[in-house]
Amino acid sequence: MPLPMEIARQLTEQQIAFVKRSGLKAEALEPGFVRLCMPLQGNQNHIGSMYAGALFTLAEIPGGALFLTSFDAKRFYPVIKEMNLRFRRPAMGDIRVEARLSPDDIVRLQEQACLHGKADYLLELQLTDGNAEVVAESRGQYQLRLR
Repeated sequence: MPLPMEIARQLTEQQIAFVKRSGLKAEALEPGFVRLCMPLQGNQNHIGSMYAGALFTLAEIPGGALFLTSFDAKRFYPVIKEMNLRFRRPAMGDIRVEARLSPDDIVRLQEQACLHGKADYLLELQLTDGNAEVVAESRGQYQLRLR
């Protein structure tokens, strides 16, 4: 059974010290859907746009947040196998990302992990600014593993 949403929010925002310091916020946490926001304030680089590491963090965390809202943490755990980020334009404000897994994907991944001990899934995401302009695109290969 997935974690209660308030616990999932706390783990998403505070479990990793770097993420906590960044000020990342979970704006929506639901089974199969997350929306996260990285504030520009405190995450600027030398030219005033968002630091690449902050954008990378925002691109990577949805895989774990989706896990927390969609899978039983007593039975499974997630790992990231590969992550690529393509920067499209400077991020000059707060940046958001949304990630989804369909109910069918959630069931399929659980079944595959139970059968084989692991199940791979791909998240291709767009990081957007306040005008819905894409500032970066990510491609992350995650794995659900059986405990």
